[in-house]
Amino acid sequence: MTQDRFLLAILIAIGVLVVVALALFFIRGDKQDYGLEDTPQGILRNYIVALEKEDYKRAYGYLQDADGKPDFDHFRQAFLTRQLNPSLTALQIGESKQSEEVVVVPVVVIRGSSGPFGNTYRESANALLVKDKSGDWKIANLPYPYWGWDWYNSGVEVPVRPSP
Repeated sequence: MTQDRFLLAILIAIGVLVVVALALFFIRGDKQDYGLEDTPQGILRNYIVALEKEDYKRAYGYLQDADGKPDFDHFRQAFLTRQLNPSLTALQIGESKQSEEVVVVPVVVIRGSSGPFGNTYRESANALLVKDKSGDWKIANLPYPYWGWDWYNSGVEVPVRPSP
């Protein structure tokens, strides 16, 4: 009889822990907020957050105004039709030395598999940001799947960082 009460107490404690864990998970959520826009890293972070929130107008505003820039409808359609699908990836933004006009920011694209036993792949790359006439940083190039292959056919080559 004592063992039955002890087992019942353990089961109730486990049930309470499960309910608390689920409540914390749903209450906390996964809300990302925009950060400061005074550094190239801040611009990159806000661009990614805007894409996650499907705020395509704001994300489009972070792009450099130059030849080859897609129009807004083409930009938005690339994400809505999953031509560009960053939902299975994450972008780790590195530190860089800021120059006056152009900066290369090292990034790591982390790609996850959709299967339950899939691997995670890491790809080192670079993001290119330039200052516009008003002094704001704008994105000139990013790795796929955050950037369309046909955007900005200006021949700007972004150096690839060697893998560690």
